[in-house]
Amino acid sequence: MTLLAFLAVALAVVFAGQRVAFYGDALAEKRGWGRAWVGLILVAATTSLPELITGTSAVLQGLVDIAVGDVLGSTLFNLLILSLLDAVGGRIPLLGRLHAGHALAVGFALIFLALQGAALWWGGPGLGPVSWYTPLALLLYLLATRLTFLYERRRPVAEVERLERLYGHLAEDQVVRGYLLWGGMVVLAASLLPTLAERLAEETGLGASFVGTALVGATTSLPEVVVTLAAARLGAFDLAVGNVLGSNLFNALILAWDDLLYPGSFFAAAHESHLAAVLVAFAMYGVVLIGMSYQALRKLAVLSWDTLALLGLYLVGLFWLYALR
Repeated sequence: MTLLAFLAVALAVVFAGQRVAFYGDALAEKRGWGRAWVGLILVAATTSLPELITGTSAVLQGLVDIAVGDVLGSTLFNLLILSLLDAVGGRIPLLGRLHAGHALAVGFALIFLALQGAALWWGGPGLGPVSWYTPLALLLYLLATRLTFLYERRRPVAEVERLERLYGHLAEDQVVRGYLLWGGMVVLAASLLPTLAERLAEETGLGASFVGTALVGATTSLPEVVVTLAAARLGAFDLAVGNVLGSNLFNALILAWDDLLYPGSFFAAAHESHLAAVLVAFAMYGVVLIGMSYQALRKLAVLSWDTLALLGLYLVGLFWLYALR
């Protein structure tokens, strides 16, 4: 019964997520914000709300490992989505076709991971009940959004004519209403997923760190999968990748929110095995940066070498976390 309910909610997320991608792409044209910025901020924040809801619920129940595992697991799974995008994206390798502005999100993500690793390994002095990580994470996120927006404003708009042909028939207020409506449906449906996932996880008897990272993290990333693939079908690969990278930045901010809610020392209460997920995420981001810089011209088969490496690292991370459970 739980599995059937999970599948029904997942289908609702799939349907609504397709419309979120459509209206998000249209907003990029109507407002002149740039696709990468819309994916990084607007769509990413919408699809990351399940992680926020899961983290809030877990922290209020004292389930620190579920909260941390959800964020780090979602980070790893979101990077795995790049492999899926590459598989469905045609002959040209995905990372080789992206514009250089995505390197901003990768760079900020690496800084976030360094801060998260430091907080998990050594909590350090705090501001009362709040860790030092929280104010730094907020400032870093605001800086990331600002620099990305300024970068997008400087870019030449080479794709405006194609976008106008796609969305010229839509009024701006219609686009905004459509985005809010379908985005709300994504949030509503996806907010039911964590409870169902936790119920399924209890039946497995696995450790909280592994369940939070492997099962809950992947489950709450389902909206990212749907919206990203829908954006890719529109040919909006910058929006799709921006959603993935932006969701990870927003996830880092969720850890700060969890820290604010938790009555004690949040990071000190987390299991040390979460550091494995941080190290794997470091390696995966390194592969993304190399792939964007090298710009491979062809794929090995379905995947290019870089996205194949992402898949391998994700599987290694799951095995490592299972061994540490």
